[in-house]
Amino acid sequence: MAIRFDDIGKRLRAFRLDRQLTAEQIAERLGVSRAAVYRIESGDVVKIDTLERLAEVLETSTASLLGFGMEYYASPVAYFERMRQVEEQSDQVIAHFPPLSYLLTSDQYSDYLRKTLIEALPANGEERAKAEAEVDTILSILDERKKARRRRGLSVVNFVTLPEIERSLKIGIIGHFAIPEDELLARRRAARDEVEHLIHLIRSEPMGVQIGLIEETLPTVAFQLFRTADRTCLGISPFRLGGELPNVRIGVAMLTAEEQPVRMYEQIANDLWRRAHKGADAIALLQAVLLRSGIDGAPVRAAS
Repeated sequence: MAIRFDDIGKRLRAFRLDRQLTAEQIAERLGVSRAAVYRIESGDVVKIDTLERLAEVLETSTASLLGFGMEYYASPVAYFERMRQVEEQSDQVIAHFPPLSYLLTSDQYSDYLRKTLIEALPANGEERAKAEAEVDTILSILDERKKARRRRGLSVVNFVTLPEIERSLKIGIIGHFAIPEDELLARRRAARDEVEHLIHLIRSEPMGVQIGLIEETLPTVAFQLFRTADRTCLGISPFRLGGELPNVRIGVAMLTAEEQPVRMYEQIANDLWRRAHKGADAIALLQAVLLRSGIDGAPVRAAS
């Protein structure tokens, strides 16, 4: 496999964010200028001995920086940034990101998502301020991904599970349970709006978007397959956005192009797509869940 220095630079940036290091700190530890670090991140040629020193500073392996091994990210900011980078070069993304893939949510969803993520944070003062800043960074990365998908017409295959949808409608889009009744109703209505938006997507069939509805419960761990013409990358993440009780604090996400795990998840995706409800069948199941939810007791709005 040919070495792509632009990819090395992108991995370096993601690993640097994961270790919460600035370019200045990396430069100081390597004994080079800050500009040299930025040049590497921009895709300049880098010597193997510099890569080995970088791997040591970043507490990873040279193979991971080269893209030959598993990349690990304990920071959601770093992982979502890495997702954005890989997505930028992908022709198709296949995803199960419960309860809903952010790429396919409505434009109004980000406001409720921010409230939810902030609610789920610890109460500790100084730590909370830092965590709130991280939430805003994550949302900024997610919004850029959504804009890029629309701009590029990226092909997205998304798996949604009926139990996750029904639970979200019953509980609402919340970060904790100590929420006043009127606000809780607003959060349940917001969940309903997202299901109606999902129905609209299935009905209108926008270019590049395919949605498969699964009736059984799937693991809460998210996975994504990023396909390009010459390879497929697999991302596995414990970070949970939206729905109820999200997690963008604790866990280790992984990204790899290694043949065996990619092949296994490709098989899972193929099997799920074969069994998934699609089109009018999926719409009927979602409408039935909406009626059972009892939110406002109103019928599903017709797609515009």
